Amino acid sequence: MAQQTKAKLDFIHPGEILALDFLEPMKITAYQLSKSIGIQQTRISEVIADKRGITADTALRLSRYFGNSAQFWMNLQVQYDLRIAQEKNADVYAQISTVSVA
Repeated sequence: MAQQTKAKLDFIHPGEILALDFLEPMKITAYQLSKSIGIQQTRISEVIADKRGITADTALRLSRYFGNSAQFWMNLQVQYDLRIAQEKNADVYAQISTVSVA
């Protein structure tokens, strides 16, 4: 059971973390956030809806606004992307041999 829970947590999109861990507890709307960080509301709404990833630009803006690091946001995105790629292409990756050093 714990393994299943961990597996589900591994696939949480950064937009879900943005919504659940930042916006909702702080009672900030996507509109308020977008205006505060100078981007279109659709960009934030798409991130929250898991339809768009967090770019370096968005990470820098979010880090400035929330007082954390851009690396925090980028790490969330990269980890998510890696997990999705691994699940989608596991068979392909399994066929790649490791190079041996002579």
